Amino acid sequence: MSIKAIVIDDSNDIKRVFVELLQFNNIQVVGTGSNGREAAELYQKLKPDVVFMDAMMPRYDGFYGLEKIREQDPKSIVFLVTGSINVEDKLDNCNATAILPKPIDMSMIMDTIGRFCMH
Repeated sequence: MSIKAIVIDDSNDIKRVFVELLQFNNIQVVGTGSNGREAAELYQKLKPDVVFMDAMMPRYDGFYGLEKIREQDPKSIVFLVTGSINVEDKLDNCNATAILPKPIDMSMIMDTIGRFCMH
């Protein structure tokens, strides 16, 4: 069974590398976006198994996207990815499935996917 994912990040370079790493690890990336609003729209349209979303993005950040995705599907698997320590208090109070640090560590990501996505 293939795991379907969407990747949301405002940096095209990070998004491209992340998508390549996921595909290399047999994760099917079915969509990408650049902000939290696009994340919610893509989630509704594509129904992925997992969402990887940058926490800090201009205008519609990952917290906005997380909230909108949870409204559609309270059981959704949403991983917030962050390289910022300035969001610690927001991260403590959000209901993300897991918080993943930047830079991207594929072994940690694959372990996390295994914990939450392998039924």
